Amino acid sequence: MIIAVPKEIKAQEFRVGLTPESVKTLINDGHEVWIETTAGEGIGCPDDDYRSVGARIAANATETFAKGELIIKVKEPLAAERAMLQADQILFTYLHLASDPEQANELIQSGATCIAYETVTDNAGKLPLLMPMSAIAGRLAVQEAAIHLEKTHGGMGVLLSGAPGVQAESVVIIGGGIVGSNACRIALGLGARVTILDRSENLLGELDSRFAGKVNCALSTTDSIAEYVSTAAMVVGAVLVPGGKADHLIPASLVKQMRPGSVIADVAIDQGGCCENSRPTTHSDPTFIVDDVIHYCVANIPGAVPRTASKSLNSATVPFIRELANKGVKAALQENANFRNGLNVCQGNVTQNEVADDLGLPCVNASEALAAL
Repeated sequence: MIIAVPKEIKAQEFRVGLTPESVKTLINDGHEVWIETTAGEGIGCPDDDYRSVGARIAANATETFAKGELIIKVKEPLAAERAMLQADQILFTYLHLASDPEQANELIQSGATCIAYETVTDNAGKLPLLMPMSAIAGRLAVQEAAIHLEKTHGGMGVLLSGAPGVQAESVVIIGGGIVGSNACRIALGLGARVTILDRSENLLGELDSRFAGKVNCALSTTDSIAEYVSTAAMVVGAVLVPGGKADHLIPASLVKQMRPGSVIADVAIDQGGCCENSRPTTHSDPTFIVDDVIHYCVANIPGAVPRTASKSLNSATVPFIRELANKGVKAALQENANFRNGLNVCQGNVTQNEVADDLGLPCVNASEALAAL
């Protein structure tokens, strides 16, 4: 199969779909790999690193998309990229369609087969291709939000750890999954007083045990969110609705009650955000202020650490990419129900229930759509 990797064009996105090591694996499998020129520079890998393992270098995005049967990316295709997709191509990347109707409609119109990293599952019902980036996003969110608590960055001017004679500050994490638990790890490391809110009592019990009782684990309700968020220095939105759009658990009215100069890091922004005020931001302009509260809503947080993130992502995605390339999309997805859960758009139809529900579109059974390929 001919595999093509375009250079990411989302603002300040420095990750790359395939590292040279991954390209070597795929070429050893007998596949042809095209890399858009300079696609790997963000991770310190020039074109020669890809040439040395057998990749071919495409001069631009147009050539890259024209060559590929299987297109591997990191972030969702932007409008210019969607315009280059063809009906006989396979796209494998993060999509987050539930909060992006324009993208969804254009992918439907393209006729391409579009598989989303974030809805592929495993036998335990977890999301193995989302987990690596969720872990990084959770860790980075606390690090970045802590900087914005500094007065020189517009914050209230506090240190999370406090100081001798000064109490540590409060960090509230809404959602105890991969993002939330990793955010908790960093917040504890910085010396903060941490509260995790989640709807699952079982998960809260696991977190209490994992963090040896050092974290306040509380059931997430409208009242508990209001109680803890209103007094926090930092709030991390770490909720996840697999494939779907996030609920607004932090209404604008609650933000008005928060401490001036506090920070909300909404890691759920790819799903539309769990704060009513949230809108996507970029690494070059990461925050905005509403009611004296700083909102950090960068939509590609792991893009700030592309070397770490690309290697981590590839370790998860390459086994699935090999399945697609070695077997073809139809056999690969028909034989693997967990992989099939990643199919979001096929033959001009939405094939993922949560996406269809949030966009108000009909949903076609993934197996039926594949059968028609």
